[in-house]
Amino acid sequence: MNGIILINKTQNLTSHDIVYKVKKIVKEKVGHAGTLDPMATGVLPILIGKGTLCSKYLINHDKIYETTIQLGKKTDTADSEGMVIEEKEVKKDNLQEGNIQKILNTFIGKQEQIPPMYSAIKVNGKKLYEYARKGEKIEIKPRNIEIYALDLLNIDKDKKQITLKISCSKGTYIRSLCEDIAKSLDTVGYMIKLNRIKVDKFDIEKSITLKEIENSNNSYESINKHLITIEELFNKNEELILDNKRLLMFLNGVKLKINKKDGVYRIYVNNLNKELRDIEFIGIGVVSDGFLKRDIIIKELSK
Repeated sequence: MNGIILINKTQNLTSHDIVYKVKKIVKEKVGHAGTLDPMATGVLPILIGKGTLCSKYLINHDKIYETTIQLGKKTDTADSEGMVIEEKEVKKDNLQEGNIQKILNTFIGKQEQIPPMYSAIKVNGKKLYEYARKGEKIEIKPRNIEIYALDLLNIDKDKKQITLKISCSKGTYIRSLCEDIAKSLDTVGYMIKLNRIKVDKFDIEKSITLKEIENSNNSYESINKHLITIEELFNKNEELILDNKRLLMFLNGVKLKINKKDGVYRIYVNNLNKELRDIEFIGIGVVSDGFLKRDIIIKELSK
């Protein structure tokens, strides 16, 4: 089994938990793209077999989230799992829809963001949360991010909560964004809910929960049924068809001279068995400076 399955992660499961459970079912190498914290829910692409080799093509994708901010309180982790370390009044006038939307508009575009202390970013070989747990102070360098859209979905004035839909670039920390928005609303706040509804072209509507897989009559077949093959993953990329001679050279690591622009290509071979497709998918190749080299190979030549 080679490809990607979209898991709709539930709360209190780590990304590693899901990888472990899927691996037990498929008995293949398994990984994931785009870690979700235990409290977060939503789309988690799980890479299976040679699908794990696709991770380098998935790490820079934009994402869409839905999140709820609790205003008036600040926690040490910037989410609901931390301890409250500060409280501040939430002014009623600041919870007016027009005012909130005006504030949200100021966050649209490219900007620098300081990641939260409770994150897995490494500084001097240690993760930031390791420093945080020991109460150690360390300088955190800002990161370049981009917010494409910020939509106000709901205002709960009684609970002092606002719910947002956020479209953003890779590397955006929603917890930090929630804190910054609260600050702009002249108060403090923290993230109480986070649901990732889209990672690039991977939509939550096409995902399946781990519970649904485990409760199916055949867990392996349930995963296979929802598998996005490597060929499907790259269906927008141009195809290259090789004859057996050039394919053998390609599979042996020989760079082939080719008149194509730089990029990633789907590689096919002419199929001698006319009862099957005229061409057969072999894998993925990369063209650079006029030469084609192998990258992800799904099927070797039959002997």
